[in-house]
Amino acid sequence: MSMILKTTLAASAVLAMTACASSMGGQPMMFSQAGLPDAVKVPAGHRVAMETVGAGDITYECRAKQGMAGQFEWVFAGPDARLMDRGGKQVGKYYGPPATWESMDGSKITGTQVAVAPGGSGNIPLQLVKANPAMGMGAMQGVTYVQRVATMGGVAPAMACGAANLGAKQVVQYRADYIFYKAA
Repeated sequence: MSMILKTTLAASAVLAMTACASSMGGQPMMFSQAGLPDAVKVPAGHRVAMETVGAGDITYECRAKQGMAGQFEWVFAGPDARLMDRGGKQVGKYYGPPATWESMDGSKITGTQVAVAPGGSGNIPLQLVKANPAMGMGAMQGVTYVQRVATMGGVAPAMACGAANLGAKQVVQYRADYIFYKAA
């Protein structure tokens, strides 16, 4: 990984922590895409509608590699996380498959991955998802994009995956900020 990318990711992490800390004492800071790789930036014409912190588990399953006889790999099987606002109050949940973000008001969205970018060693990638139309009325109504940033943990297990443990599941913890956007 290049030094520029590491520096950018470190700066992003500091900015994210600063935003968290300052929102607890008063005026919340608006999330900025400035330090993000271009691949996961939301296109112009969209504004931040909601900032959340997701914390929970990702399940991986040991499966045979597609089209590669005798080879196995840990495959993402689904997330299970709580979505909290910057003050720590639960405002929704994230689960799947399919990947679903659901507000406490019952409105929810699924989406299609547009792009990913490295999230740093030991962290799942940053991600940009184009939202499908919301189901139900509420906070998720009108959401156009979801950005996963400030990722911590969540990578596939280091333990062996092979014929002996085919179908085994492993749960790993992770944390990430999910930023929701609507058309401006």
